Order: sequence, then C-alpha cells, then structure tokens
Amino acid sequence: MNVDVWLKNSVKKLESAGIGTARLDPLVLLEDVLNVDRAKLLAEPELEILSSQAAELAKLLKQRAKHVPLAYVRGHTEFYGRDFVITPAVLEPRPESEAMIDLLKELPNLPTQPCLADVGTGSGALGITSALELPGSQVDLLEIDTKALEVAKINVDKFTLKLQVIESDLLSQSKAVYDVLLCNLPYVPDDYQINRAVLHEPRIALFGGPDGLNVYRKLFKQVEKRSKQPLFILTESLPIQHKSLVAIALESDYKLFKINDFIQVFIRTN
Repeated sequence: MNVDVWLKNSVKKLESAGIGTARLDPLVLLEDVLNVDRAKLLAEPELEILSSQAAELAKLLKQRAKHVPLAYVRGHTEFYGRDFVITPAVLEPRPESEAMIDLLKELPNLPTQPCLADVGTGSGALGITSALELPGSQVDLLEIDTKALEVAKINVDKFTLKLQVIESDLLSQSKAVYDVLLCNLPYVPDDYQINRAVLHEPRIALFGGPDGLNVYRKLFKQVEKRSKQPLFILTESLPIQHKSLVAIALESDYKLFKINDFIQVFIRTN
C-alpha cells in the first residue's frame, strides 16, 4: 500500500467516526511512523508503506477513531514549538495556553532572574517553556497528582533542565517566594458539555466545581496566607468566567492587568 491510498482510506474512516480533524490526523500519524516530513509525503504519494508500518498505523488509527486525543495516540505533542511527552495522566496542552507564555514574556518590573511556579503543572509544558523562554529564571513545577508528576519529570529530563518538581496541593508544599504564578487549573464547570475526546482526559485536571472556579478560589486563599505574594498571577479560564474570576482575585488584592480570550494576568495591588 502506498501513502496516497492509505491517506484516502484513513480520512474516510475518521470522517465516518465523526473526527473533526479527519484530514489532518492521518498525515500526522504518517509523519510519526514513517519518520518522513509532511511535505515529502504530499510530494511523493506513491511512497510505499512497509507492512510493519501499516500494522502500527492501523493500531493508531483505530484509537483515534474512538476519539482518543491525538496526543495520547502519538504519546507526544507540540507546545510553543517544542515536543512534549504526553500520557493519559495529563491534559493535552492546548494552543490557547501558548498565549500565557506570550503574556509572561511581556510582564514589566520583573527581576532579571525571576522565580516562577507552574501551579498544577501536568505535563510541565508551561513551566518548562517558561524556563526555556526566560533564561536565568527559576521555575518550580507543582502538581498534586503523582502520575502527572512522573510525566513532568520525564519532560524536564528531556530538555535537560534542573527544575524542582514538587508534589503539592497548589502552593501548599512550597515555601519559595515567587514573582509569577502560572496557573492553568481545572476550570470546566461540572455540568459543562464537553466533546468526546475530552472525556479521555483526567477529570481531576478538568472540572472545577459548579461554576468551574473552586480551585482558583483555593489558590487565591493560599496566596493570601503567604508571607510575600507574587507580583503577577496568570490564569486560564473560559471567557464566560472572566467576570467571576476577576471578583475572586480582587478579594485577595489582585486586579486585572491584561486579558485575552482565555488568559488573564492579575497584578498585586498592595
């Protein structure tokens, strides 16, 4: 079987399964299994697929047709131009979260070697990217789930970084003084309608109570009790939650500094 035939058959299978990215996903899988870039695959549709490769592709395609997220099928995904190991123990990093890195890099009045915490780190993508984009920064990765911590440690080693990976319920197990908190915490309301692919992701990393903001309430209460509060707290939430999250932050003496579709930047007011 050649690339052209396999692609056409695979697109049909994924379309019939209701996969919204049915035309892209088979190409991505081909790139992984054949170790050939997309341009070459499209330029050489007659390229033959070995039987061993076809067997591996069939296994991966079957998983994707069941709406298993592509990152779990592949075992890795891209975030901010870098490749991260991903397992079902962690959320698949979203492109929307990349805006948090952009906003981080624009923050004023930070020391030359800022201290950051990626709170609820999951795969470690946010914290690791921050460390790589801000050379000289100190970054701690905080996570309550031990299986997720294992994935974060794998990614830290992959990028040969020396970051602290700490088992912690939000900030509870860290006494460090942080300049910035990066927080992509669970924010999906318990009764929110989610797609089938998301059902494969860990609930602990998704749902945040009736309005989705219970974990953020807990975070800001922890921040209040620290001897020195961070200057900035960056959060991710749904646009419909922005007003409520701003109110929660104000109770802890943080006001909105910047905002985009999903990311909010709060600055300490005292």
